[in-house]
Amino acid sequence: MTTFDYFDECSVRADAALVFATLSDLAKMGSWSPENTGGAWLDGAVGPSLGARFEGSNARDGDEWSTIATVTAFEPTQVFAFRVTYEEYDISDWEFRVTPSDEGCVVRESWADRRPDFMRDEDAAAGFNRADFTVSSIRTTLERLRDECEQ
Repeated sequence: MTTFDYFDECSVRADAALVFATLSDLAKMGSWSPENTGGAWLDGAVGPSLGARFEGSNARDGDEWSTIATVTAFEPTQVFAFRVTYEEYDISDWEFRVTPSDEGCVVRESWADRRPDFMRDEDAAAGFNRADFTVSSIRTTLERLRDECEQ
């Protein structure tokens, strides 16, 4: 089981099933995230399922890169979680949880930093704080997701 370093959540005035379908659509993720620009399913997968893999595309400050993610938990309308790797390194775990509420639902986005020390050191030397960036990024992603689902 993953121990997450950070999570944030947001109330959404929309049906939980709709919100879950929206957040698990890789192509749409790029419209909410400040860093992820989208993704594509691999190995013949056409959507999320336990063990399915996808390539995520990312961009920040003029740099572009891709990662490979493996779905580690998938419970339709409730949980979508995945582990991200860059080259041969596990770099993060992500989890989205959707819980119905009286007003619609609550979406929780959780992140665990799994980068090896040398990657953390490289970021620090470049003046980049991944944890601070991710806190802001998660909030932005949740608010943009909420705004889209409430339209």
